[in-house]
Amino acid sequence: MEIIVQKFGGTSVKDDAARKQALRHVQYAVDQGDKVIVVVSAIGRKGAPYATDSLLGLVHGEQSRLTNRELDMLVSVGETISTAVFTELAREQGLNVVAMTGQDAGIVTSDEFQNAKILRVKPQAINDAFDDADVVVVTGFQGATESGHITTIGRGGSDTSAAILGAAFKAKRVDIFTDVNGMMTADPRLVTHARFIKAISYEELANMAHEGAKVIHPRAVEIAEQAHVPMRIRSTYQAPDELGTLVTDRTTTQIEHYRTVTGIAHQTGLTQFTVPTDTLSSSEIFELMAAHGLSVDFINITQHQVVFNLVNGDAKVANDLLTKAHVHCQAIGNCAKVSVVGAGITGTPGVTAKIVTALSAQHIDILQSTDSYTTIWVLVKEADLKVAMNALHDAFLGIDN
Repeated sequence: MEIIVQKFGGTSVKDDAARKQALRHVQYAVDQGDKVIVVVSAIGRKGAPYATDSLLGLVHGEQSRLTNRELDMLVSVGETISTAVFTELAREQGLNVVAMTGQDAGIVTSDEFQNAKILRVKPQAINDAFDDADVVVVTGFQGATESGHITTIGRGGSDTSAAILGAAFKAKRVDIFTDVNGMMTADPRLVTHARFIKAISYEELANMAHEGAKVIHPRAVEIAEQAHVPMRIRSTYQAPDELGTLVTDRTTTQIEHYRTVTGIAHQTGLTQFTVPTDTLSSSEIFELMAAHGLSVDFINITQHQVVFNLVNGDAKVANDLLTKAHVHCQAIGNCAKVSVVGAGITGTPGVTAKIVTALSAQHIDILQSTDSYTTIWVLVKEADLKVAMNALHDAFLGIDN
């Protein structure tokens, strides 16, 4: 028995028309002789009545008086509703299907409510269901503690659920269905010549997801990599035999050529802080941020100052904390981080020079930069983002490259 995991996000289950498109892919897999674990998100996105944000809005969102355990009771309902509705339509279309909550499916988590960690999957219930059924529809985003309390596993959790189930059942592959045709070399809403990526390594995709590409949650990619389970990023609205983007090991034969850069990712809404270390040391500055729940990113440390970024919404809190500590800092709001990602960056000379040349030619100031083995980041003003993205894409991924 070979198993395929298919995950359908909120836009893929938003109404009957979308669900019927999704069910074409389920039926196709069954017709190929596979058993299918379907993982569904809550119906629709913000504004839809059962979307996670809408459910949180019923109890005043972040100002809710509910405990995190009680909030998990509420927000898990969205995926439960979606699973029941999807299963009903699947039966109408003649599929032999069983519906399960995360708890029913044996997903055991920690008790960190609102952001639980999946500890293990007990396979017995799904294996038993496959004795008679061809399809098991499982709620994404949720599981249960050892003592039976419902938990949710954080935003992007349905991707993680699918990856965990793929790993637990040694699936032939995990298909992540969304409203795009696969991975692109950059956001096509910003980059004129962005193009489809036929195959990408786990590492490259995880880096792009961490740096703002929203097609999949990075944790899901990391789980699939650890288990060596192939993934595909696919469109719900394409034909069932369209393969989308294959995600696998870089050494696999499907990744046909060695490329320096795979894609350009971006994040917006950042504020850059430059903080001298004459009043507080660098460690004291970061401890101050951490003590107030502020997650800093894109860090540079020198002998006399530290530079870091926060999302715009946290900038005022940080500025107030530093002012209270009698630290005078410089803050530049509305910045954007642009990430040049590629497994081939490692050991390739001239990549940074190419970035600087491309941006300088467009008179774009680089406010900050840093690098890792597979990613080089630059910080620019958000007003320069579109020009910067196109310049870097043309430099590394244009027709002549």
